[in-house]
Amino acid sequence: MSETIRTFIAIEIPGNIISKIRELQEGIKVYGLKIRWVRSENIHLTLKYLGDVEAVKIGEIAEAISKTVEGYIPISLKAKGIGVFPGIKRPRVLWVGLTGQLESLVRLQKTLDENLKVLGFPGEKRPFKGHLTMGRIKAKIDVKKFGDALMAFRSFEPETFTASQIILYKSELKPSGAVYTKLSSASLG
Repeated sequence: MSETIRTFIAIEIPGNIISKIRELQEGIKVYGLKIRWVRSENIHLTLKYLGDVEAVKIGEIAEAISKTVEGYIPISLKAKGIGVFPGIKRPRVLWVGLTGQLESLVRLQKTLDENLKVLGFPGEKRPFKGHLTMGRIKAKIDVKKFGDALMAFRSFEPETFTASQIILYKSELKPSGAVYTKLSSASLG
């Protein structure tokens, strides 16, 4: 049995944006809804979840990431608004949306997907929608109260940030929550 590592590929969100998202989480907590919050330092823009990967493949994945960034310049993005997947009737994931150079972001994700397909990772079935997960909903939720919270914070829009690096993370599930460690990174531009 070869050792496996739970991994995903993401763009790190700058600290100033993270602290605004933390304030947003605090604002929504006031509504007393049953939401499992993502620790603010763990909020990132996932480009690809890989799951359990053989440790020996990490080098190949890092190479695929380096190949992906070739020809891309840093992407200007802005966190904007909040929403839920799959919908307000049965919400599962509470997220912050993104605006800015989304076409470049989608293209970058597609390039990454293609480069990973070569290594045997299945391509994404659904179209990529960049978002920042800030909470998960496991239990039944008061839809009216939740709707009020979404309305109250719908105009959330901190300043613009630049996505300039793609990072391969290792994810370890601990009783205190997930711990993410950077395994490798590649810079855009």
